[in-house]
Amino acid sequence: MTNAQKDALFVLVKSLSKSEKRQFKLYVGRLGVNTDAKFLALFNLLDKIKGYDEQVILESGIVKKEQLSNLKAHLYKQILVSLRLNPVNQNIRVQIREQLDFATILYQKGLYKQSLKILDKVKTVAIDNEEKNIAYEIVELEKIIETQYITRSIPDRADELSIQAKTLSEQNVMTSKLSNLSLQLYGMMLKVGYVRSDEDYQKVKHYFKKHMPKYRIEDLGFREKLWLYKAHLWYSFLTQDFLSCYKYSNKWVALFYEHPEMIRLNPVFFLKGNHYLLESLFFVKYSTQIKETLERLEKVITSSKFPKNDNLNSLVFLYTNSNKLNLHFLEGTFEKGLYLVKIIEYGIAKHRDRIDEHHIMLLYYKIACLYFGIGDNKTSIAYLKKIINNKNLKMREDLMCFARVLSLVAHYEAGMDYHLEVQLKSTYKFLLKINDLHAVQKEMIKFLRNLGNIYPNQLRNEFQKLFDELKKYENHPYEKRAFLYLDILSWLESHLQNKPVSQIIKEKAAALTR
Repeated sequence: MTNAQKDALFVLVKSLSKSEKRQFKLYVGRLGVNTDAKFLALFNLLDKIKGYDEQVILESGIVKKEQLSNLKAHLYKQILVSLRLNPVNQNIRVQIREQLDFATILYQKGLYKQSLKILDKVKTVAIDNEEKNIAYEIVELEKIIETQYITRSIPDRADELSIQAKTLSEQNVMTSKLSNLSLQLYGMMLKVGYVRSDEDYQKVKHYFKKHMPKYRIEDLGFREKLWLYKAHLWYSFLTQDFLSCYKYSNKWVALFYEHPEMIRLNPVFFLKGNHYLLESLFFVKYSTQIKETLERLEKVITSSKFPKNDNLNSLVFLYTNSNKLNLHFLEGTFEKGLYLVKIIEYGIAKHRDRIDEHHIMLLYYKIACLYFGIGDNKTSIAYLKKIINNKNLKMREDLMCFARVLSLVAHYEAGMDYHLEVQLKSTYKFLLKINDLHAVQKEMIKFLRNLGNIYPNQLRNEFQKLFDELKKYENHPYEKRAFLYLDILSWLESHLQNKPVSQIIKEKAAALTR
């Protein structure tokens, strides 16, 4: 039996909506093929079964084993053709490509004038919509046609096309350099997280400056500015300069609101920009702006003009709920945020095929923090176990680190001391193994390890010592990231002041808004 998640055809069939399945069957009917065609029979079978099983397909008699691979490939292609014809998928990019295909066919038939007419019209559409790669392809085809068919309608046609090609080429090179830099910085962020030392910082800084191309902001179009802001954003995240994160994510989102037509054309980038803006606002603790940004975002995504598809629905689910949780953490309103747990659990089940493992585990970590905040430590531990026991989590090891540290604290709070010693050893080994033993983690583990030797009347004094020690790192350039994952200082203050941790955070939030 093949794993259903690994069989591309089965995953594609199961991703289709009812209307898309209906359109596919109509498309097959229009082809004029026999309604009992093998690929249609295979489609109907895959649509019915819950899990991909090659044996079930072979036993159905639709196809012999040696023909199955070719039949699956044919069905896969036909589904894609059907989806391409669906009006829902006819965005401006697809339409430009379609017109370019038509022009190419006309050129191959020797109908040069008709081909040039289509190319000239669609080139304007491409440039207006910042599709400069396709625009460059169009100009190159125009140049080929002009060498075979002199229109004489524009005397300086050769010069015009040469200048246009050069301008588009320069813009595409700039975009390529900026997008490469952005991608490399994003890759660093996923692999190692934030910089850990002055040496790390100097390496990232050197890499950023070396690969940042020279530019004049007034010469950059929408697309070039977008990649420029992305590159700056990832550099700011890596170096833990959260005010700069806010600055560049805000520029990213503002760019879309300045060019609202780009929201419809690039909805994924619009959503991601808003997500990073909300995350940056969380890091700098601007709760009022988080609310305003969320409200503005939800107004856009619920409007009839915003595109709708499975991928966008998954991103909307992920980004809105993740940042709603962040807002509850910032304000200390943990109980009010509990309604999100069912929504998130349902959403994870619904969108699991389109959300990567890391983001799912991040949601579980935030839910664990939510339960920890209301004192339901056992439920918090249950969610943390989902992360700690996950063998597929390759990226962002810092998430795994803090899940383990929070698990230790939750076990202590739940009075489950009998598990603590084993977990302490396991966590310590894990942190050493991945070379991520920072000062905050060292102090936490040292404190928890010594709990067995502390008398009850000494406990408050030990909490105070730990608080004083950790307070030094609250604004440390490389240690402060620990407090982004777990508000350890508020937890300690709750013990020192004999108040719930949620109350401590609410008081801090109120002080920030004064």
